[in-house]
Amino acid sequence: MTKHRIYSISVASVYPHYVAKAEKKGRTKTEVDEIICWLTGHSQQSLDDQLAEMTNFEDFFAQAPQMNPSRSLITGVICGVRVEDIQETTMREIRYLDKLIDELAKGKAMEKILRK
Repeated sequence: MTKHRIYSISVASVYPHYVAKAEKKGRTKTEVDEIICWLTGHSQQSLDDQLAEMTNFEDFFAQAPQMNPSRSLITGVICGVRVEDIQETTMREIRYLDKLIDELAKGKAMEKILRK
């Protein structure tokens, strides 16, 4: 089975699009970073290091310090697919991140985005 192209794309190349999407709707880069750190267990420094190293999505999630156990509470549709139905682990993690950034851009409160 061939891997999806997104796996080999660096997180750093997509990150500015996450930030732009958030800022376009009045949210901040800090909130984007908070979401990524919540999901992956990265500190701000380790996130910055991963971005600087141009880590691809597959390695970014495989090497994440501690994936948040509450991420299983993330549900809904992203790119026409229900995130909770995605079987492939790495793709599900990528779509969880996409869903959280969408929720941020839609104005949802950080408390709800972070499933508190």
